[in-house]
Amino acid sequence: MSKAEWRTRITAERRSQATEERSREALSLAAAAAGIPGEVVAAYVPFGTEPGSILLLDQLRDQDKRVLLPIVPDEPGPLDWAAYEGPSTLGPGRLRGLLEPVGRRLGADTLETADLILIPALAVDDEGVRLGRGAGYYDRSLGSAAPGAALIAVVRDGELVRELPAEPHDFRMTGVLTPDRGVAPRPVIH
Repeated sequence: MSKAEWRTRITAERRSQATEERSREALSLAAAAAGIPGEVVAAYVPFGTEPGSILLLDQLRDQDKRVLLPIVPDEPGPLDWAAYEGPSTLGPGRLRGLLEPVGRRLGADTLETADLILIPALAVDDEGVRLGRGAGYYDRSLGSAAPGAALIAVVRDGELVRELPAEPHDFRMTGVLTPDRGVAPRPVIH
């Protein structure tokens, strides 16, 4: 399947998921965050049908981690970042339905301070290829990540697939975070 076909399929599957199942998965992802290593974690606020919730961000903060959240730029380019200071410090972002931190912007290069980066994804394959929504924000941003930073895609367990189409600019994930498996490495050893 092409990337567009994968996106259509997974988006439809996410829309058909029951609210109770989304809530269960969000609680499981937040619980799994208790084992996430690192002092600085770049994360994101899930929106729409993305797995997870603000509970995961609060779990990270409760562990005294510095949590960075992305801010979508007005023009195509890398993501900007700001510190997450709690739910009351979030406001509407540029994209409809997206919440972003309203605090001081720290710049795109702040991503290099993160030990671990949680990345939204529609699917991840056995080799660590990530399928995003197609806007390219993370592809333009991950070049600023520190060498050795863990790149962890957050997906539902059913969104782990054998193989996805890959392009040279795609960054490979070093792991995934799923509701049932917690943190699991990529690539998969067969």
